Amino acid sequence: MKKEENASISIMKIICVTIILILLSGIGVMAVNNDLKDVKIILQNGYEMTALTGKATVSEVLAENNIVLDENQKTIPDLNEEIQSGQSIQITDKSYNEVQIAKISEEGAKTSLDQLLENYAPITEKIVVEQVTIPYETVTKNTTSGSGDTTNKVLQEGKDGLKEVTYKIKYQNDVEIEKTVISEKVVTEPVNKIVQVQKKVATTSRSVSLPRTTSSTGGTTYKVTAYCPCSKCCGKSTGRTASGTKATPGRTVAASSKFAFGTKLNIGGHVYTVEDRGGAVNGNKIDIFVSSHSEALAWGVRYLPVSVVK
Repeated sequence: MKKEENASISIMKIICVTIILILLSGIGVMAVNNDLKDVKIILQNGYEMTALTGKATVSEVLAENNIVLDENQKTIPDLNEEIQSGQSIQITDKSYNEVQIAKISEEGAKTSLDQLLENYAPITEKIVVEQVTIPYETVTKNTTSGSGDTTNKVLQEGKDGLKEVTYKIKYQNDVEIEKTVISEKVVTEPVNKIVQVQKKVATTSRSVSLPRTTSSTGGTTYKVTAYCPCSKCCGKSTGRTASGTKATPGRTVAASSKFAFGTKLNIGGHVYTVEDRGGAVNGNKIDIFVSSHSEALAWGVRYLPVSVVK
């Protein structure tokens, strides 16, 4: 009987020890389970995975899941930061701009990690060719000396040039953040504007202080022009008239053959003498002799009453 009782006691002891060990194992498993964290890992290509881990830091979680970072990659949060259950670990490029996150932090905005991650945006680069105007320059040439009235004469009009500029432009969220010139190529050279400063030419008409005559045979309107002794006006520069006299301003006129040499003509109130002829001087046209080409141009064309002085 004693042997049976001793055997029963031994069996009971074994059962009790077994139960205690089982309870201790369950408590250990519960403790281990209580240390596990549910963490989301977001890869750079957008792939998401969920990991159940008991590791404390970001780097430990990545190592546990056999994830190795490239030299151009980083994590958010940083590798040495502790990770909490429910947090996300994002793997991204080091070139991502963190300005917006810093700005939000400075303003004291309360944001979650997901909201901060939304402010990360990739930077894209584009090569852009633009056409840019090259403004022309104005060159002034002064041909005057001393004092006196001057005037500007445009010898050559200016024209803008054109060049092609190649830029490297960086964008973030479709906003230009950096623009760098790579090269420039001139397509069309600009043409400078050239202005000449010269003395002002007197434009007043010649006034001859000859007495006004009252003796005339009436007046007929003639086309009156002016000429000078230069080769442009006469084709020669001898200063001699067709009648052989020396052409004199205020006296000599060229008229058609209907007026004999020496005929006195009252032209617009002044008396002139017919001493010259001209191929273009015919009909009701008379040429008055003046001293310079500028005076001839200033005279222009006038229509004046002409009558023979008796």
